[in-house]
Amino acid sequence: MRVPAFLLILLTAACAAPPAPVQNAKTAPEQSVNLSAAGEFSDDDTAAIAYDRKLAPKGSQASVTVESGHGQTRTSLVAEGLLPDRRYGAHLHTKPCGAKPDDSGPHYQHHPGQIDPTSEVWLDFTTDGEGAGRASARHEWTLDPAKVPGSLVIHAKATKPSGPQAGQAGDRIACLTLK
Repeated sequence: MRVPAFLLILLTAACAAPPAPVQNAKTAPEQSVNLSAAGEFSDDDTAAIAYDRKLAPKGSQASVTVESGHGQTRTSLVAEGLLPDRRYGAHLHTKPCGAKPDDSGPHYQHHPGQIDPTSEVWLDFTTDGEGAGRASARHEWTLDPAKVPGSLVIHAKATKPSGPQAGQAGDRIACLTLK
């Protein structure tokens, strides 16, 4: 088979072109991160544990989902069986739940040292007359797969938005370990 001359020139030019640039890790597609937890708060199961039965009564439960990718992170919380008509704080924490309230570590911060709702995930909510509440948050950053939050902690009070106690929300009353 005879190759026409103009095709031969095109093929030669294409092969002589410089190689395509190598993609480095910074331009590689980001990994998405999906975390979740759900359960009825028990007195001893650290996957879903209650630390304060007055504020997280027997039968109370919650579920949380964290979806991170494409430049943003979305977090949703649904709680049921808590005290009716009450304000609670809720945050993502750095470590899994444990037998003691402080085992879950400090608040997860996307920008370490920055205590505000743009760096931390604040999911404060008010329960209805049945003790159910929900909250969601959206951030314009993604989770690092090597450093994901370990739990969601429900606190006794709403989060203080500013001042010397910014980010504080009272005692830890219940916790869900994220997977």
